[in-house]
Amino acid sequence: GLQEETTILGVPCLTVRPNTERPITITHGTNRLVTFEELVPAARKALESEGKDAGDRRPPLWDGQAGPRIADVIMEFLGE
Repeated sequence: GLQEETTILGVPCLTVRPNTERPITITHGTNRLVTFEELVPAARKALESEGKDAGDRRPPLWDGQAGPRIADVIMEFLGE
């Protein structure tokens, strides 16, 4: 989803909802839940920082190597 993609790319994300199915994006500081009333000021702040607030705060194991790790587990399971 978009919230995860912005986390990987280091782009600030504003989610206009009271909750998210991706709480890790909130706890790692790459996503922020906002109300409709908070959206414009929050967007201005995010644009002014040019993404500096998001930085490189990727959660552990979000390194783009999930595919190879999964393949290794499958190969080990199959005994190959």
